[in-house]
Amino acid sequence: MSIAHESTASQGPLIYRQALITRLTHWTWAVCLFFLLLSGLQIFNAHPTLYIGNQSGFGYDNAVLSMRAVDTPHGPEGRTSILGHEFNTTGVFGVSGPADDPNYRGIPAALTIPSYRDLATGRVVHFFFAWLLVATLVVWLAASFANGHLRRDLAPTRSDLENFPNDVRDHVRFRFHHGESYNVLQKLSYCAVLFVLFPLIIATGLTMSPGIDAGFPWLVELFGGRQTARTLHFLAMFLLVLFFFVHVLMVLLAGPFNELRSMITGWYRTSPSIGPDKIANEGKKP
Repeated sequence: MSIAHESTASQGPLIYRQALITRLTHWTWAVCLFFLLLSGLQIFNAHPTLYIGNQSGFGYDNAVLSMRAVDTPHGPEGRTSILGHEFNTTGVFGVSGPADDPNYRGIPAALTIPSYRDLATGRVVHFFFAWLLVATLVVWLAASFANGHLRRDLAPTRSDLENFPNDVRDHVRFRFHHGESYNVLQKLSYCAVLFVLFPLIIATGLTMSPGIDAGFPWLVELFGGRQTARTLHFLAMFLLVLFFFVHVLMVLLAGPFNELRSMITGWYRTSPSIGPDKIANEGKKP
């Protein structure tokens, strides 16, 4: 941990908080997830229904989510069904676009890559950024093991877990402490993304590939069927999108300039109570 200069009366010291590899992988993942989400929704539009099990189609009653257009006496309507509960989503899901030229598709054009119907291009974009995400994750894991980032900055300590209730209360009250290390909520959420959601979305994506299934048939059994794997894939995507919105909200509330500076340059302004002596002592801990 490096200190750029002494703190002023109203500010804590400026410290070097984010290593170059952390910043590069962070922004690479952000780009990957953007293209994966929108190209994945293009692929979803080819059959905008999710099932549990191995089978799918009109002859089975195992759908957990569907977005479709239905004919009504008042014209076509978009209907979204979630666990048997149906909602009118005309204008967003199922039927979107202008009334005189509606689009009959699960996800509207503004949320897919490409915006027009093109499953082949959507798959090419999706697979490219999927493998880029996997490669970046491997690089990050290797570097984080080597430089101690995992042990030092991400693994929650006993003290972190004991402070969990206080950290939750501070976040609910929008009281943010700018320390030299992540707080326990950050550690737990980052670990959930890196070691639960990323592996889950990668494994379920591989399970939907017939080529992978031929070599590793146990993957289909592990997830209870290819359709279940597809549903879990979209659930993991939804949780990643939720994490993204909460992450951005926290950045805005905690101070966007300081947070973005740390992920662009590595330098982070700590709270006034975090003095140089404390940082030096913390840096000596194993």
